[in-house]
Amino acid sequence: MDDTVYDNYKHAGKIAADARDYGVTLLKPGARFLDIATDIENRIKKNGACLAFPVNIALNTLAAHYSPRHDDQSIFKRGDIVKLDVGVHINGYIADTAITIELETHVYDTMIQASSEALKKAIGVLNVETPLSEVGRTIENTITSHGYKPIHNLMGHGLNRYVLHSGISIPNVGALGGKTKLKDGDVVAIEPFATNGAGYVTSGEGSNIYLCNDSLKAKFIRDSKIKLLFEKMIINYKTLPFSERWYYDMFPNGGDIALKKLSFLGLTKHYPQLLEAKGGMVTQKEHTVIVKENGCEVIT
Repeated sequence: MDDTVYDNYKHAGKIAADARDYGVTLLKPGARFLDIATDIENRIKKNGACLAFPVNIALNTLAAHYSPRHDDQSIFKRGDIVKLDVGVHINGYIADTAITIELETHVYDTMIQASSEALKKAIGVLNVETPLSEVGRTIENTITSHGYKPIHNLMGHGLNRYVLHSGISIPNVGALGGKTKLKDGDVVAIEPFATNGAGYVTSGEGSNIYLCNDSLKAKFIRDSKIKLLFEKMIINYKTLPFSERWYYDMFPNGGDIALKKLSFLGLTKHYPQLLEAKGGMVTQKEHTVIVKENGCEVIT
C-alpha cells in the first residue's frame, strides 16, 4: 500500500470514528431517526469526507440494513438497542464502523460487551498468518462464553476503492473461512454480531438503501426521463450504496415512482432489512483495519 492510499484510509477512518462518536451523543428517547442520520451525514461532509453508504440505524431485533426515508417519523424509545453503522470515504477509500447503544437501560449490557469483546479479540489474532476460520472461531468462542450466539450468516468484509464489499468475508463462526489468509495491506471491516435468538438472519422489507447495478442495462430503458435519472444516479453514487432520501433530494417530483421502476428493471438493487430469525435482540461492534505482517492497524 503506497503512502497516498494509506493516508486516505487513515483520514477516512478518523472522520468515520468522529461521526460514530458524535452520533452516540445524539441517541436518546424521543429523537427522530431522520434527524440523527441527517446530522451525522452532514458532519461527515462538513469534515471534508464523502459518504460511503447511508447512516444505518438498526433497532432491537433488526441486525442491519435500515436507513430512514425522507419522510420518516420514527423515534427512539427508552430501552431500545440501537446499532449505529457509519461509512466514510476519501477519494474512494472506505472506512466502516459501528457501535451498539442501549438507551437509558442496562438489560443487554452483557450482550453489548460480548460483541465488543469479540471484536477486540479478533483484531488481536488477525495477521497475515491467521486463517480466517481462526478469526471466526475467536469471535464465536468469545460470544458464546457470554451465553449468546454469533450471527453466522452475517460477516465482516473486505474494502476496496469505491467497493464496500470486495469479496473477502470475515466470518463470525469457526466453521467458515477455511484456511484462507489475508495479505499485507488488505483492508477489512470486522463486525461481530451477538444475539439471544437463533443465530442467523432472514430478509425482511426494504431498507431504503439502494445500489446502482450494471449501467449497460440502461440501454433497454425506453422512458427517456427514467434513463436520465439513472445516468445522474451513476454520476452521483457510482458503485456505492445510497438512500431513498438522497435520491428524493435530487428528484423530489416523482422520484419514488422512478426509483420503483428502476428496481423493477433490475437497474437498482434494494437491500432488504436483515432480521434475527427468531426475534432475538442483536448487538454489533465494527472497526476497519489494515492488515500487516505482524498484526493489524485499527483506523476507526
